[in-house]
Amino acid sequence: MKKIAIIGKPNVGKSSLFNRIAKQRIAITSDFSGTTRDIREHEVEILGKSCKILDTGGLDDSNELFTNVRKKSIEASQKADIIIMMVDGKMLPSDEDKKIFYTLQGLGKPLALVINKIDNDKEMQRAWEFSEFGAQTVFPISVSHNRGVTKLLEWMASYLPQEENELVIEEDEDNFDMDDFLKDESKIEEEIQKVETNEINIAIIGRVNVGKSSLLNSLVGEDRAVVSSIAGTTIDPVDENIAYKDKVLNFVDTAGVRRRSKIEGIEKYALMRTNAMLENADIALLVLDSSEPFKELDERIANLADKNSLGVIIVLNKWDIRLEDYKESIDEIRDRFKFLAFAPIITVSALSKQRVFKIKDLILEVYENYARRIPTSKLNEVIKKATIRHQLPADKTKRVKIYFATQYDVKPPKIALVMNRPKALHFSYKRYLLNKLREAFKLDGTPVLMYPRAKGEKDESIEA
Repeated sequence: MKKIAIIGKPNVGKSSLFNRIAKQRIAITSDFSGTTRDIREHEVEILGKSCKILDTGGLDDSNELFTNVRKKSIEASQKADIIIMMVDGKMLPSDEDKKIFYTLQGLGKPLALVINKIDNDKEMQRAWEFSEFGAQTVFPISVSHNRGVTKLLEWMASYLPQEENELVIEEDEDNFDMDDFLKDESKIEEEIQKVETNEINIAIIGRVNVGKSSLLNSLVGEDRAVVSSIAGTTIDPVDENIAYKDKVLNFVDTAGVRRRSKIEGIEKYALMRTNAMLENADIALLVLDSSEPFKELDERIANLADKNSLGVIIVLNKWDIRLEDYKESIDEIRDRFKFLAFAPIITVSALSKQRVFKIKDLILEVYENYARRIPTSKLNEVIKKATIRHQLPADKTKRVKIYFATQYDVKPPKIALVMNRPKALHFSYKRYLLNKLREAFKLDGTPVLMYPRAKGEKDESIEA
């Protein structure tokens, strides 16, 4: 599938054009220069032809972060089949613009100079200023007003291959076998189901500058995310997937989280995207920095995983420059993150790739537990033994009974306790039952949600 890269300096409208072509708000857009930092790739249809569109970061060398962003953007243009060079029509052409254009022209690929922010006919005269580039293909447009975009799309489509017509074989009605047809349909449905359940969505969360992007790069085996020493480098969530054993691991490197008082500019958009990603995730890799003391903000971020009932793996990064020894670090984590007592802890160094390979197997183990379905008979056997060993406290002299337990959902495991007095179940006794379930069944890394309900009450009424 052919790729189209949108290249240009910061704040010329690249992400807005990307969203216009994709027909949805995927990339974060704002008036802040340098909003896009990582390469965002999305499959789209342009006039009925499929392709991939690449939204790149602005070409700027003002600091370490933007130097890295520029490097990624140039690499994207080299891998693309078609290049869109965008400039700001409200600004005069600069020597830097010309230099970028001539560099892209030297790649020998279809190249269009797109002059954005030409909002009306009166502003067309500014577009003529860019004639000194000597570009053969020029499109004055206004993405915000959807002006001139159609002609640009037609030009893109002219370089995309025509979709092959679907081959249709007409069956002879006399030889048509309905049983065979239904069997084939059944097989197709089974395959679709396998594909749908074969993916694991993993969100990488943590404070700014704890090494989330470095961890993503180490996990996928390439420099997918921009890395720099500047806190808050990642803004748009960066997603990448890899095949591992019999699963597809979808990683999302989310924006780093700061204290609310320090959140400014485009970071508020990033936080909104982070929350949206967590809603669709199965597992959270909670990245902590072992080279400095843990902070209260680490706990607040961990609460995001707890709030979304995700499987959790605690990744203690920068272990090669750790502040404390292993026992002290683990003890502090277990003390600070009591609500994540079920989460396994792994020490790594994302930069040197020390032990990073073990995370993939750990993800598979946690996901298996996260999607575990416990047989009803075994579940009730454990609950019964637990209640015999330690009886339920009475409710104002009234006896409290658990009739039976049933698991009604997975991801994470959700268990209903059918009782005579569900409101009388004390949280400490529920915790006791959950601990007994964890002892009996392999449930490391996953929360287990338990809800008491009255006999005859439907599972739908239980609020997760």
